[in-house]
Amino acid sequence: MVRPKKHLGQHFLRDRNIAGKITASLTGHLNYKRVLEVGPGTGVLTEFLIHDYPDRLTLIDLDRESVDYLKEHYPGLRDQIIYGDFLKIELDKLMKENFALIGNFPYNISSQIFFRVLDHRDMIPEVVGMIQKEVADRLVSPPGNKQYGILSVLLQAWYDLEYLFTVEPGVFHPPPKVRSAVIRLQRNEKKVLGCDEELFTRVVKQGFQNRRKTLRNALKPLNLPAAETGHSIFGQRAEQLSVDNFVELTNLISSWSR
Repeated sequence: MVRPKKHLGQHFLRDRNIAGKITASLTGHLNYKRVLEVGPGTGVLTEFLIHDYPDRLTLIDLDRESVDYLKEHYPGLRDQIIYGDFLKIELDKLMKENFALIGNFPYNISSQIFFRVLDHRDMIPEVVGMIQKEVADRLVSPPGNKQYGILSVLLQAWYDLEYLFTVEPGVFHPPPKVRSAVIRLQRNEKKVLGCDEELFTRVVKQGFQNRRKTLRNALKPLNLPAAETGHSIFGQRAEQLSVDNFVELTNLISSWSR
């Protein structure tokens, strides 16, 4: 058996019904060539994925014990089971073509996984992930509430997000202290945002650094000309702005530096 390791944030799913429900959440219609499972652990999702995507499945895990276990139990996948770190591995070389991402993501690195997804958004048309419910609520949140944050805006700029279902702690070994949720991301049709995308990211991050302040004060580190911040948008807080509002704000800021 594979022992769950606290330092890797491992909580192994034991319920096959939920595992089947998670894997069935991949729609398969977004023209991806392969499927990458992150953190397969004991292979409860793998059992279903190998049936649906027998020739298109790759697994990656940072736990050597899990990798050895999976190679023994799924000998047909031996060459597609990778011992490595999803956050560091060169995905362009590993996958080489469009792929869907799926997994029971370790809670302690779930945000980092989604930032990695953003970096490779043109390669990853679909993501199905089980994460901490609190994080899921934050990612799918619309503007106007306290759950809405940096990753909400950045992911919603490029993906359509759906909260699929909640998973209770008792179906894991060991049970986590929090509830979990499964969400789905599907790449939208945007090729460009219509603004300086690097500046957009800076504005979003800086805006939420001091989310209780109005943007006029929260964005001061960007050294904006005081005379220009009379626009009504600067009287709002970051959590009140939609993706389109942030694009508008970025273009406004960008126009002052021309």
